Amino acid sequence: MVCPAPSGGASGSAVIQSGTKCIVWGMQAAFGAKLLALDFVGNHNQKYYWGHNEILIPVYKQMSDAMRKHPDASVMVNFASLRSAYDSTLEALQFPQIRRGHPGEFESPFARCERLRNLSRVIGPATRRWHQARLPSRSATRGGMMDNILKLKLYRPGPAGLRVRSGGMSNELNNIIALNADGVLEGLVVKRRNGRIAGPARRPDHQTNGAWLHRHPRSGSESVQFGHAGACANSGQETASAKNAALAAAGAHVPASFDQLGETIRHLVGRGVIVPKEEPAPPTVPMDYSWARELGLIRKPSSFMTSICDERGQELLYAGVPITEIINRDFGIGGYACKFIEMCLIITADHGPAVSGAHNTIVCARAGKDLVSCLTSGLLTIGDRFGGALDGAAAKQFSHGVDTGLIPMEFVNEMRKRGELIMGIGHRVKSINNPDMRVEILKKFALENFPASPMLHYALEVEKITTSKKPNLILNVVDGMIGVAMEADEFIEIGALNGMFVLGRSMGFIGHYLDQRRLKQGLYRHPWDDISYVMPEQSQWAP
Repeated sequence: MVCPAPSGGASGSAVIQSGTKCIVWGMQAAFGAKLLALDFVGNHNQKYYWGHNEILIPVYKQMSDAMRKHPDASVMVNFASLRSAYDSTLEALQFPQIRRGHPGEFESPFARCERLRNLSRVIGPATRRWHQARLPSRSATRGGMMDNILKLKLYRPGPAGLRVRSGGMSNELNNIIALNADGVLEGLVVKRRNGRIAGPARRPDHQTNGAWLHRHPRSGSESVQFGHAGACANSGQETASAKNAALAAAGAHVPASFDQLGETIRHLVGRGVIVPKEEPAPPTVPMDYSWARELGLIRKPSSFMTSICDERGQELLYAGVPITEIINRDFGIGGYACKFIEMCLIITADHGPAVSGAHNTIVCARAGKDLVSCLTSGLLTIGDRFGGALDGAAAKQFSHGVDTGLIPMEFVNEMRKRGELIMGIGHRVKSINNPDMRVEILKKFALENFPASPMLHYALEVEKITTSKKPNLILNVVDGMIGVAMEADEFIEIGALNGMFVLGRSMGFIGHYLDQRRLKQGLYRHPWDDISYVMPEQSQWAP
């Protein structure tokens, strides 16, 4: 991704200066977010989306695309992993906008990479960690969270430079400098090499005006192993005491102990060597929601409520029970209800290719559409005319008749006076003389196994009245039989019965889709002789 670097950085030969644009290699969204957050804290005048608003940063898969699209980007922050760090660094150095020197001969690939990087504007991926006030790099974690960065005054340049060998120590020293002076301008964390602290003590070539402290001022001829990262001193010149003495001789202000570092810095402030600037009041920086919630500072009402499944733990919970427990103990509905639901799903799975839902599924499948599209095409036909009466009308109508105490004849007469059809009654093909065996199977099971079925008995009495007038006005399987057998007002209201039909019929639609694919059927075109073209007479348009 490509991020505009904050303004107001260090001048001179600093890697990132005002107006610098950098390329971040590696998908490190947190770095870009903190980079702009620090810039928001500072007095930046160019318009960006930051603070409470969201920003858009372009992301590229290829480094060459990013370089070509952003020729003004002169710095690359490399977050590459160990296996790709060398290759990605060399690739970056092929672009003139990043490379400041010219590649020369090299003795080894890594020596060349290191030498070229010293001439380039590539930050990372080695163990060096660098930060510049308001310009965090390496992992954008120098200083930690935004509240700590504000406390350490890292959001604007200070007067001090910091060089340490420990990432953890850098945060501690940043705090000491912020408390006793005016913050840090630039810091560098240099990890050990070959187990040594920093090599033998050498006298600087120029006078040093700053405070310096080496820990572990122990001397001796033997190799001394220190506690951090296996650091050791193999000679007297490599001890902290020798280095502190060399620095003091060069003019550096060296405290006698680590505890006196703050006092030494305050002494420099008192002498005017360090002149603290007036502290600007930084604007409020929004805290990340996830972090604020973890700290218990905020709460948010949930967007969803569910009592079905919970996937947040080690395994799924169905209605609060682990799925392994459900399987191992053979939990389920059980009894007559489970058998009845299974029978309903089998019976409602399909009713041939001529019904509207199956027909739509077949037409879509022959048009080369995918399974989900074909299934959706068939399901969209379900409604009050096809399957949907299971919830919307049949069960509610019969339930109303039972609850109000209407006898079946009164119920039929009332529906006739209203001019309403009795949903769940009537079939195109089946009749009392040619019964629907699906209805007969479900009816026999419900009457024999259900402890009580008053609505079913009521519907059967209504059927006797309607079939006396017309033999095909029977209780049908989907809208009628299943609806009146499942006597639960809440299930009816929330659409559970219609869901049972949708679930069963989905299996049938999927079967039709797979069947058409297996038979390799071509694009469907409806025959002309099956279409009645109702057109105006041509004579009406004759001149």
